[in-house]
Formats: sequence, structure tokens, C-alpha cells
Amino acid sequence: MRITCPHCGARDAQEFSYLGAADPQRPDGMAATEAAMTEYVYLRDNPAGSHRELWYHGAGCHAWLVVTRDTRTHAIASVEAARARKAGAAA
Repeated sequence: MRITCPHCGARDAQEFSYLGAADPQRPDGMAATEAAMTEYVYLRDNPAGSHRELWYHGAGCHAWLVVTRDTRTHAIASVEAARARKAGAAA
């Protein structure tokens, strides 16, 4: 599988580290219940199809990326810098 880094161009997936789903929102610190933290840390969906994921380009530019990938075929639909996604996210 090849991932096209917005900074470095197309690279082999071995240059990247997979973190997990890009969409879960961390509960608010010490105000979060134990159940909310357990759900955030351990409970994840395992979709068949399009999935937004966080990848870290550790052997390249050290950027965090949001990759939209089909989990059945590994076809990558889009790659964007995670920083750009966070900057444009609604508060």
C-alpha cells in the first residue's frame, strides 16, 4: 500500500505508523466518567468500507495525517494533514 503524503509525495506504508480511527473525541479530562474513558480507549468500530484513520509519517516529515481508506480493498480515497483538519474543525 502506498500513501501520498501531502508534504513528501507517494511513499510506502512502511514509512507510516497507524494510530486508529480519526473521529473519536476524547472525553473532557478529569470531568469524564470512568465509563466514558473506557469507551473512548477500548471500544472501536471495525467498519467494512470507508474509514477515516490517523497515520504518522515517522520515516519522513513526521506529520500526522488523516487517511480515508476502504478497509476491504485498501484503496485510499484522500489524505490530508491532521493539523489542517483540526484547524478547520468546529469548536
